[in-house]
Amino acid sequence: MSIRMIKAGLLDTIQDMGRFGYQQLGINPTGAMDKYAAAIANILVGNNPGEAVIEMHFPAPVILFEKPALIALTGADFNATVDGIPVSVNQPVLVNKSCLLQFHFAKNKNRCYLAVKGGLQISKWLNSCSTNLKAEAGGFFGKKLMKDDVIAMREEFSCSMASACKILPWKAKEEYDESQQDEILVLPGSEWHWLQELAQQKFQENIFYISSLSDRMGYRLTGEPLQPTNKTELVSSAVCYGTIQLLPDGQLIILMADHQTMGGYPRIGNVITAHLHRLAQMKTGEQVHFKITSQVIAENLLLKQQLHLQQLQIACKLKLEQYIYENY
Repeated sequence: MSIRMIKAGLLDTIQDMGRFGYQQLGINPTGAMDKYAAAIANILVGNNPGEAVIEMHFPAPVILFEKPALIALTGADFNATVDGIPVSVNQPVLVNKSCLLQFHFAKNKNRCYLAVKGGLQISKWLNSCSTNLKAEAGGFFGKKLMKDDVIAMREEFSCSMASACKILPWKAKEEYDESQQDEILVLPGSEWHWLQELAQQKFQENIFYISSLSDRMGYRLTGEPLQPTNKTELVSSAVCYGTIQLLPDGQLIILMADHQTMGGYPRIGNVITAHLHRLAQMKTGEQVHFKITSQVIAENLLLKQQLHLQQLQIACKLKLEQYIYENY
C-alpha cells in the first residue's frame, strides 16, 4: 500500500498544519503554505483536515499508485491526468493500482496539494508530520521527495474499476469570501507607528510585486520604498506567519510558513489568518495590494472560513458514506 515517486518535482514535501509549541527552542512551525487548500484536500477524501498531505510546486512530480487509492487535489491547477485521463482539482478521484498521476502545466496559482484517504504513513517529529528542511527533520526523513522515494499509505481503498480512475460526483467550493481576490487584509503591527503618515498611505495605495527572491521562508516585495520616522534599532522579537517586516532599504518582506522564530526588523503589519492562503498561492511577479483592517473583521473572516470548512466536512462525509454504501 504505497505511492512511488517516478519523477521528482521542483519542491515536493510532506506537510500538515504545522509544528507548534517549540518556537522558544528556535524550531519554527513550518507546515503547509496554503493550509486552507490542504484542509479541503483532506476533507474531500474523508480525512481529518489536519492530516499530512504532499505539497507540490510546478514542475510537479510523476506519481505511481501501487495500490488503489481515493485522492484529491486542491490549490493550484496543474492540469493533472491519471493515465492520460484529465482530473479536476477540488474533487475526489478513485485511482486504480499501477496508474500514473502526472501534471502537465500550471493553469493558475502556485501550490498544489495531494491528499490520500487514510493518510500517509509518516512518523511524527515533535507532534507534526511537517517537513523542516532546515533542521532536516519531520516529513519524509526531513527532505524533499526525490525519484524512487516510496511513501506508504495507512489504508487501502478497495475498488474494482476497469478504467484508470473514476471522478466522484461532488466538488468542493473553494471561495467563501466575497471580498476582492487580489486584496490582502492586514492588521497594524507593533511598529506600524514607525512609518511616516505618507508611508502608511502608500502601504495601502501602492502596488507591490513579489520578487524572485521569495520562497517558503519569506516573500520579498518590490515597490516604492516606505520611509520610517524612527531609525532606532529594534531588539529581536517574536514573529509569525504573515508578519510584514520593513527592511533597511524601505522594501518589505512577508514571513511565510518556514519563517524564523525571531526577527529584528520593524513589524509594520500582519496578514490576517484568513488571507494567508491567498498569499501562499501568489507567484513571482504577481501584484500585492494591502488594506489595513480591524481585529473584528479579521476574526469574522476567520470564523467564516472555519465554518465553511466544517460545512464542507459534513457534506463530504455524508456523500462519501453514501457512495461507499451504494457501491461496495
